[in-house]
Amino acid sequence: MRIAKTPAIALAFFAGIVASPLIQHAVSDARADAPALSAAVIDLLAIKHDDLPKTTNADLNARTLVTTDHATVGIQSGNVAKHIHPQTDEIQYIIEGSGSMWLGSERKDFKAGSLIVIPKGTAHAGSIVSSGPVKAIAIKIPPQAKGDIVFVD
Repeated sequence: MRIAKTPAIALAFFAGIVASPLIQHAVSDARADAPALSAAVIDLLAIKHDDLPKTTNADLNARTLVTTDHATVGIQSGNVAKHIHPQTDEIQYIIEGSGSMWLGSERKDFKAGSLIVIPKGTAHAGSIVSSGPVKAIAIKIPPQAKGDIVFVD
């Protein structure tokens, strides 16, 4: 039995050696369009909704500000339908605006100064805006992959 396992272990080891550079290349390609990390002071209050690039979601404008191997920090303004990120934890800090949003199965109120912690797999958004537009810092850990969003009812 020990002899039969040896070729399988060797094959798995070899597959890992071959796959590792391919995976690293795919991850670096996914981050190639993100701004490089550099020292900066960014006036977030000066950035207005219309200053941010439009997204595929008609009600949300957003820009990535910082990208590292372990997280991204962005600014977003507007609203997005209720969704989950299966692989990404998200932390939002509300800079401007107020209202309520879905967080899991409950509606939660938020206002400027609120910190919202959204573990991966937790439904969120679907905001009802009291004053706005709502502008937030969005921290994604690890950086959100392009397909890591699932819209829910």
